[in-house]
Amino acid sequence: MPLHPDAQRIIDHVPPAADGPPPDVATMRAEFAKAWSAPADLPPVASVRDTAFAGPGGEVPVRVYTPEGEGPFPAFLWFHGGGWTIGSVEENDFACRTVCREAEAVVISVAYRLAPEDPFPAAAEDCYAALLWAHGSAAALGVDPVRLAAGGESAGGNLAAVVALLTRDRGGPRLARQVLVSPVLGHPDDGRASYRQFADGYFLSKASMDWFFTTYPRNAKDLENPYLLPLRATDLSGLAPALILGAEYDVLRDEGEDYAAALAAAGVEVELVRLDGLIHGFFGLLATELGGAREAHTRTVASLRAAFGTA
Repeated sequence: MPLHPDAQRIIDHVPPAADGPPPDVATMRAEFAKAWSAPADLPPVASVRDTAFAGPGGEVPVRVYTPEGEGPFPAFLWFHGGGWTIGSVEENDFACRTVCREAEAVVISVAYRLAPEDPFPAAAEDCYAALLWAHGSAAALGVDPVRLAAGGESAGGNLAAVVALLTRDRGGPRLARQVLVSPVLGHPDDGRASYRQFADGYFLSKASMDWFFTTYPRNAKDLENPYLLPLRATDLSGLAPALILGAEYDVLRDEGEDYAAALAAAGVEVELVRLDGLIHGFFGLLATELGGAREAHTRTVASLRAAFGTA
């Protein structure tokens, strides 16, 4: 279908890419922060608190959202996007509050280490450590340790998929669901059609993805590691059931759909949803600007409630 009018409006306001080399990381982060502003109306929840836990490379900040009612609650770990290089928990505040309130779950938004200061596998290890912390601190968090899920958008979707692999491979806490929103699962040069169709002019460009792949991997060998690119995994059996949400007009669309097919072939329960007319960033970053974001939140809440036994 055609681009959603809200998506077209957002694209029309994106300034054209400047000629010359891409900006440095500090400039990219500053421009990203300047381009985003907090929405005026945020969904109310019982409490929001910032804390931290001891991670593999130092303290990992987290923002914990708790719903109204009596616990213990199920918990949903959330990993923000930004190419493993930019972004924060701030841009995901609206989405995290929405899921917390409507799924009646504690949402733990994780501020993992960013590249290039901390390249692969730092972000992945921080996110897995967050799962271990949530499980081990369940009583203090008001969380049921047997009802845990993980999710994220873009690079955060990558990290959620990686956490599902890590906890299977390391015998960690069982996940009830993995929610992968426009996840990075392969490489920009893998030859998928969506990278050709939407390379430029659809909010997230191939050039941006190429740049992110200069910051997070340490070397070419990392690109064959399934803990960086889950589509490189040779065994996807035994993973948590998945909800995969993708936008029609997104360079990352096809790899999410390929991963859904690979999960299904491995016997993993998977629900795949393509959101027609939408662009990258619909779940968190653009949640209040894209009318179609509501469907993504509703589907996520329904999937989590089904996984947690609260449907």
